[in-house]
Parts: sequence; structure tokens; C-alpha cells
Amino acid sequence: MRIRDFGVEQWMNRWETRCRYNLAETCVASLSVRELLALAGKTPTALADDLAPIRLTYGAIEGSERLRTAIAGLYETASPGDVLVTHGAIGANALVYQALVEPGDVVISLVPTYQQHTAIPESLGAEVRELRLREQDRWLPDTDELRRLAEAGVKVIALVNPHNPTGSLLDEARFEEIVAVAREHGAWILADEVYRGLDQAGEGTSPSFVDRYERTVAVGSMSKAYSLAGLRLGWVVAPREVLTAVSRHRDYSVISVGMVDDILAAIALEAKDALLARNRAIVRENLAILDAWVADEPAVDYVRPASGTTALLRYAVDLPSEDLCVRLVEEEGVMFTPGSALDAEGYLRIGYANHAPVLRLGLERTSALLATLRA
Repeated sequence: MRIRDFGVEQWMNRWETRCRYNLAETCVASLSVRELLALAGKTPTALADDLAPIRLTYGAIEGSERLRTAIAGLYETASPGDVLVTHGAIGANALVYQALVEPGDVVISLVPTYQQHTAIPESLGAEVRELRLREQDRWLPDTDELRRLAEAGVKVIALVNPHNPTGSLLDEARFEEIVAVAREHGAWILADEVYRGLDQAGEGTSPSFVDRYERTVAVGSMSKAYSLAGLRLGWVVAPREVLTAVSRHRDYSVISVGMVDDILAAIALEAKDALLARNRAIVRENLAILDAWVADEPAVDYVRPASGTTALLRYAVDLPSEDLCVRLVEEEGVMFTPGSALDAEGYLRIGYANHAPVLRLGLERTSALLATLRA
């Protein structure tokens, strides 16, 4: 199987251990185990007592009952039997495409997007039709264009909501229109919802497609909204027929997740209200910092994100995005993700959910270089 280079991941691998101010990170500021336990109302001694008697076998292949119950609780209509635990959302997405997509199938994907949603179906022989998002539409999909792309039939509609890299969030009308198009064609919706729970307004959690459409495959993760990327733990929520097909492919690759990761994820999701309150406060306070900087920075503009941890910054200097990002990290120690790695040349992706001092200093150093370039 041939597949395109994964632009974002290769960029991260190249620079994320060599920068001082990481404004490319897409997770909310990571938690230590001690911080997680404090939020969950547990002590390190209590965790040690829970872990000590466990035999480190494969454990429950589909994920422990405790963890799958906690994951199901994130949705209105899911039960533990609708959940399969995976190695991160990245593992979940890969397995879902392997289970659902065959040569000649049609996949409609929003673009720009997380590259899995175009490159993997292409590698499996599918026809990928791109629904390109536009800044003038506030990075929201044109549902008339979606209907046109689906006219000749579609197997999977793939989307990330809340959206990476733009931070846009589907409004109710677009949400329902996407469901209507999928239902008309009997298509699956692959809803990558790893940023769900980080909305800027209201209670902070938008609806899941799982709870609105019966042919939804929803993917989630402990990485973004829950600050625990080091667990490498995600999940698929889907009808049983899909989980059976996903499990068939998983048997050939990852088998199960680690038992320690399973326990820590269960502890985190059982304390989800405390974790999400902490993380919503971070993204809302940090977006205010970013918003003020954009307002004062003459070389940058953007569509203010509605959710998630990322935004696309349009910049006004005459450099390709990768060249600009290399100069930022080499000269100022500031790491962004170039738009060229996301099929969005002319933009930089910022991850604004790191610790606030990192964000403030990184933005200050960015302005210093932009001023030099504009001069």
C-alpha cells in the first residue's frame, strides 16, 4: 500500500523537541498524573493500591467495561457495547477506513483537514472528493456543494467537528443538512470529534453525530480535550456491525490497549466535569490572549475559532508558510504549523491551548520577526 507523506506529523517530528515556545501543540496543556489524580479526588497512594494487584496481561481486548461505560456516558444514546477502545483517535480513524472503504468507493472529506481523512481512503483505492472550506464562509462547509458532490453517490462523509485546523464549529442548520445528505444516500458519517467539549460558548459541549444519525461512526480521544495524549488512547462509537469489522482489522495490528492506560483513562472520564472545566477555562482565557494579539498585529488576521484548540492565521509577509515557520523556530524559538502541511498555503496553524506564559511569549517573539520582515 502506498500513501502520501503525513505533512503535519513529519513537521512535528522535525521541530517539536527543538523549540522554546510550542504554538503548534493541539492538545490542551498536558496534565501530570498527580494533577489528574487531584482533579479526580484521588491520591497517589490510592492509585498505587489500584494498580499493584493487576496482572499485566492483554486485559479486555475491546477495553474494560469500566472504561467503555465512561466513554458511553459522553453520548446521549450510546451503551458500553457500542464502544471499542483503540490506540488513540489516529488508530481509530485508520481502522475505520480499513473496515468501511474499498477500492472505487467515494469518500467526501472537508479540506483542509487532518490528513488521515484524505490520504488513507486514497491509499485504499477510494475516490476522495474534497469539500473545500473557505475563509469567507468562516470555514464552514457549503452544504449545497456537499449535495452536488454526493449526487453520484457517496460511501463515507468524513469531517472533523469541532474542526481542525480552523476551529470552526458546525451550526445546527449545517449539522442537520449534513445528516440529511448522508441519510439520502445511505452514507456513513465518520465524525472525528476529538475536540468535542471545548466550545467557546455556552456549556462547552456540542452534539455528537452519534446522537443524531444512525449511520454515524464517531471517533474520540483522551488527547485533545482531556490533556492526556500520553495515554495513547481513543475510541470508536458505532453500530455493532461496524465495530465487528473494525475489530477484525484490529486483531491484525494492535490487539488491545495497555491496562494502565485503560485505568487512567477511566479515572479521567469519571472526573470529566472537572477536567473539562479546567480545559475550557484554559482555551477561553488563551483565546482572549490570541484575540488581543491578532487585533494589534498588522501582519496577521483570522476567523476567530468557535471551538477546539486551533486556528488558521492569515499572514501578510511575502514568504511561503514553511519558510516563515522555519525562520520563526530557528530565529525566535517559536513553533507554528505551516499551512503547506495542511493544504492551506498562506496560513499558519496555531495551537493556542498551551500554558498561557508560553502563548504570550511566543506571540511576542512572533511579532518581533514579523516586524523585521515587514520592514
